[in-house]
Amino acid sequence: MKRTYIKDLSGHVGEEIIIKGWVSVRRDQGKMVFMDMRDMTGLVQCVVLPASAAIETAKEMRTEWVLTVSGTVNKRPEKNIKAGVQNGDIELEVKNIEVLNKAETLPFDISDDTMNVNEDTRLKYRYLDLRNQRVQNNMRMRHKIIKMTRDEFVKNDFIEVETPLLTKSTPEGARDFVVPSRLYKGKFYALPQSPQQYKQLLMTGGIERYFQIAKCLRDEDSRGDRQPEFTQLDMEMSFVEREDVMEVNEKILTAIVETLYPNKKIQEKPFPRISYKEAMEKYKSDRPDLRKDKNDPDLLAFCWVIDFPFFEKTKASDNKQVQGDWTFTHNPFSRPIPQHMDHLIKKEKIGDIITSQYDVILNGYEIGGGSIRNHQYEALQKVFEILGYDISTIESDFGHMLQAFRLGTPPHGGIAWGLDRLVMLLQNEPNIREVIAFPKTGESKDYMMNSPSEISEKQLRELHIKVRD
Repeated sequence: MKRTYIKDLSGHVGEEIIIKGWVSVRRDQGKMVFMDMRDMTGLVQCVVLPASAAIETAKEMRTEWVLTVSGTVNKRPEKNIKAGVQNGDIELEVKNIEVLNKAETLPFDISDDTMNVNEDTRLKYRYLDLRNQRVQNNMRMRHKIIKMTRDEFVKNDFIEVETPLLTKSTPEGARDFVVPSRLYKGKFYALPQSPQQYKQLLMTGGIERYFQIAKCLRDEDSRGDRQPEFTQLDMEMSFVEREDVMEVNEKILTAIVETLYPNKKIQEKPFPRISYKEAMEKYKSDRPDLRKDKNDPDLLAFCWVIDFPFFEKTKASDNKQVQGDWTFTHNPFSRPIPQHMDHLIKKEKIGDIITSQYDVILNGYEIGGGSIRNHQYEALQKVFEILGYDISTIESDFGHMLQAFRLGTPPHGGIAWGLDRLVMLLQNEPNIREVIAFPKTGESKDYMMNSPSEISEKQLRELHIKVRD
């Protein structure tokens, strides 16, 4: 007999069926045993009568045992119907139970919301935490958001292209995670901080409209809305100006909210545009929270912040790989606004140069950032000269980009959304760990897999690495 999902049981009243799942609750009434069975689609009450062949097994079993249960779907007596509850008008009369796996006593209760459980314990046993209804719902809504994002970009003639995870260490902003090469002694790959260079090279390759659900890895300090590895919606378009990119993304973000979160209200459409200067003067932040009622969790105040300064003076606390007196505010690949291109080429009025960067903000969080890019090698080279790099270093680190730009790269621009952060906000969660299947702790540790961890001396020798005290 084929398995029936619990969500479909109401269509099988009077029939004998098989369900498979976990015991959520068990109540031994003496002669009879009641239990709630759970699978990925929902919950149903089961009753094991005294005459059932399964009664002895039912008295032995405990919560979170994994079972195959066969029985008959019955209508509940009128007085026992629970209105507004899934399967509240039916129950399963159990004929037989097959124990697929037993469960020891769980380290914490997953039947209620686990938010009050010590987070380190939750993350150590994350596979248990994932069974919790709230966390399950976060995973399912994350899936729906990503699926709809994909569908919407495809509707707009974008194609999804995967870019490499083993790449070159270049000074883009944060610290790289590096990977030693076994075959090439003393040389290293780097894990991508973002697909930034690859997506621009796809524009050189004539892809024109690219997107990707991309893993990004940065060796930087964690916080509530940041992890060492995170997920981006990454996109790039050729032959566009700033407004073209913003329009496409605004329409897709609006569609996601209105389709998947009809209970939420977007405060203002189209999203308001605020200059960086105005944001800092008026709100003291380049991520302003524009909600008129900050106590309303279903109010979404999107806005665009535009016209950022391209460069800023370096500080000792900068977490960027910098060489000179100036560093970039966002990334070095942005293009100045047209009226400031001459300043860049002449390397003058550097502090006054405005970039074509645009950030999309939601309720005080930056959920995306992008720009129109430099597509001409002379302009990109000037950026790195301003940052303090000599010509030989520029060629060593970015020669592949400069060469591509000499070979017919079109004007292009794009954006990347922080998908984890977007899901966090839409799900009204306090941090992104609640919407990632297997997150790290706030200190970048994985208590479940016990990593980072040491590797064997044999591995170190193969990689030509010696660990210093």
